[in-house]
Parts: sequence; C-alpha cells; structure tokens
Amino acid sequence: MSTTGRLAGKTALITGAGSGLGRASALRFAAEGAAIAVVDLDLAAATAVATEITATGGRALAVAADVTSDADSRRMITETLDEFDRLDIVFANAGINGAGNAADTTEEEWDRVIAINLKGVWLTSKYALPHMIERRTGSIINQASMGGLIGLPGIFPYTAAKGGVIAMTKQMAVTYGPDNVRVNAICPGTIPTPLVYQSRVDRGAAAPDADQAALDADAAARFPLRRLGTPDDLAATALFLASDEANWVTGGVYTVDGGRSAF
Repeated sequence: MSTTGRLAGKTALITGAGSGLGRASALRFAAEGAAIAVVDLDLAAATAVATEITATGGRALAVAADVTSDADSRRMITETLDEFDRLDIVFANAGINGAGNAADTTEEEWDRVIAINLKGVWLTSKYALPHMIERRTGSIINQASMGGLIGLPGIFPYTAAKGGVIAMTKQMAVTYGPDNVRVNAICPGTIPTPLVYQSRVDRGAAAPDADQAALDADAAARFPLRRLGTPDDLAATALFLASDEANWVTGGVYTVDGGRSAF
C-alpha cells in the first residue's frame, strides 16, 4: 500500500479502533501521517493498535472509553487535545450487533443497541465540535450501514440505529457546514470480521461452529461485485472523507457495499 501523507499534520480520533474496521482505519490514517487517538472499550486492544502505530514511527494515544457515557466521551476528547493539541478528524466507528425483529426484540436489547450505535455516535462528536467550530475546520465520519438503507431481516434494532445515524449525519452537516465542519456517513456492506460472524449466530443465520468461509462465499454471490468487502476497502473511503480531497463533501452517505444496496 503506497502512502502520500494525505493526513500529514492532522490528528484523528477513531472509536472502536481496537479491532476490525476501526483498527484498519487507524493504521491507514497513521500511515498517511495522522496522529491517532485509538479509542476502544478494551484498553488492551487500543494499546496494541497504538503500539503498532508507534513501532513504525507514527504517533498514537490509547484511550479506554465507553461511547455511551457522556463523561467518557468528554474525557476522550480532552485527552486527545492534551496529547496532540488539535483534533481534525473524528471517526465514530464503534458499534455492536443487534438481532431481532419488531415483534420479538426485547426492550433491553433495543436500549443497548440504540445506546451504542446511535447515542454513542452522537456523543463521540459532541465534545469535539466546539474545538472544530472554533478552528473552523473538521471532518466527522459516522459509521452507518447498508442496513440503514435497505430492509434486512433479523437485525431490527441495528437497522433502526443505523438509519438514525444517516439522518443525524445529514442534520449535523446542515447545522455545522457554516462552521466549515464536514459530516459524512459510510454505509458498509458485509465485511468479514468477528462482529459479522457473531451477528450471523445472534440472528440465527449460522451455528456457532459454522464454516464461516463457506458462508462468506455464499454471501458474496449476492453482491454485484461477487466478493465481500475488506477492512481496507472501508478504510480507503474513510481516508478520502478525512482528507482535504473531500473539502467540498458534506452530508454524504457513501455505500461501500460491492453494489448490494443497488438492488
């Protein structure tokens, strides 16, 4: 992977960066010159990613935070600013599965999924916005989902939250555009990660001991490009939205789904 220093001199905060899509984006952003606040509920996972970055000469800070907590969200912004003295990019990536349908989802499951996947996205930006507004620059990227755009069975609370992220993204773009703060959403399709594999089990689409590679191959046949995505596919789109190349891009909803939502 070639790099061009597209984020040189910038600082990015990425939630859920201890694994999966967040980790891939943290490594890609760092390779492009950004200092990274690696935020995760699991401090050990965040520290491991931060160590990967610093081992190759990058700058990184590991932060343990619960994105559903107002206090933690305020603290992760404060720690980032204390360490790097600026915050240019926020990627609200942290999320969880959410199985069930309207008639059988429990109130407890609904509240849990909405808290992490919707409230957590809002809180991730809440305390970054005043800093960005003051400096009159910033890029906020919200992780939504293909499930927020099309009807997918068996993941009702998840799709509700991701649909809310899309609406929230557009409202934020309109509100903070005059402050030169850009807000965009990414809607990934199926990208094989432990979260996706667990989602199959949670919604009854696969047994815990199922052959995930075979399920991946079957799923890929339903995508126009005939393959599933990779974490690097997602990271490349996030990088574009974070960079100055996207200076006139806000309020956008970017599908990174191999054409699946085109049906």
